[in-house]
Amino acid sequence: MTGPQGQPVFIRLGPPPEEPNQFLVDGAPQSYPADVQARLEVDAKDIIGRYPNPRSALLPLLHLVQSEDSYLTPAGLEFCADQLGLTGAEVSAVASFYTMYRRRPTGDYLVGVCTNTLCAVMGGDAIFDALKDHLGVGNDETTSDGAVTLAHIECNAACDYAPVVMVNWEFFDNQTPVSARELVDSLRFGEPKAPTRGAPLCAFRETSRILAGLPDQRPDEGQGGAGAATLAGLRVAQENGMRAPAPPEAGPESRPGGQS
Repeated sequence: MTGPQGQPVFIRLGPPPEEPNQFLVDGAPQSYPADVQARLEVDAKDIIGRYPNPRSALLPLLHLVQSEDSYLTPAGLEFCADQLGLTGAEVSAVASFYTMYRRRPTGDYLVGVCTNTLCAVMGGDAIFDALKDHLGVGNDETTSDGAVTLAHIECNAACDYAPVVMVNWEFFDNQTPVSARELVDSLRFGEPKAPTRGAPLCAFRETSRILAGLPDQRPDEGQGGAGAATLAGLRVAQENGMRAPAPPEAGPESRPGGQS
């Protein structure tokens, strides 16, 4: 396409160039040892048994193999394909669609900084830049001690608490560059801060097992539930007697086939 002055305008599609776009990492396992294969098969059988159609278990199985390697490897993709009778292309097509599936080795804590519109406006970009400088890593890179992987993430539906940082998908709301630096230091020193909402933090591989649908033993220590910012609209509606309009009563002509 061309701009107002007739000059060509190039629109880049796809992920930013610094983000990984394939499941190829030097040293990644190509297959699992027999003992690992057998252990994963026990969990996979449990997961697959929950679905009438086995291939519906693909997403949790991807989390399962991610819990083994901390990212998706050729061994993990092959395992999922074998368990479900799918081709490698089918598994890779699904795995490459979702950003929660990692394509590089991941540290104990995946620290994701939202840089989408509202979080960016409220300071998300400044937080991300501060953490890159503080940790000495770039986007999607892991600290030398293996404790923290830093990545920018897409919107996680917590705009009412922007800017938001997520650690292993648990929320840390209303962050600043200072609080975010304190947060990552607590992770590296082995004394992780409690999330704003939800259960206590656990390591990334354990988080992946929980997302696979395997038992979550963490207690909810009272952080759960909607906060004031989330409920602000509801409160205003109640104070002003606002209600949603009643739906029109459906007559026979509005029913399928026009029959009662």
